[in-house]
Amino acid sequence: MTQILLDPTAELGSAQREPLPKPKSIEGLTIGLLDISKSRGDVFLDRIDAQMKERGLKTLRFKKPTFTRPAPTELLQEIAQQCDVVVEGLAD
Repeated sequence: MTQILLDPTAELGSAQREPLPKPKSIEGLTIGLLDISKSRGDVFLDRIDAQMKERGLKTLRFKKPTFTRPAPTELLQEIAQQCDVVVEGLAD
């Protein structure tokens, strides 16, 4: 089954992108944990971070300046350069 993802950012036309292949395992990968700055998102990511570290996985934490705007390009580039996969924390 083919999945098509739509990018919800403020593009003039919707961009269709094929999803990247999912890793067979997260063992040995660097996992980015992105806090989008919504209330209690950090609490969720703290729990995820602790569970991943218990499994011996490497995590890196990132935070958007505000949830009301897309992540700055520099932040996205930093995440892309340093991480293999990303968990984005949404909460209220």
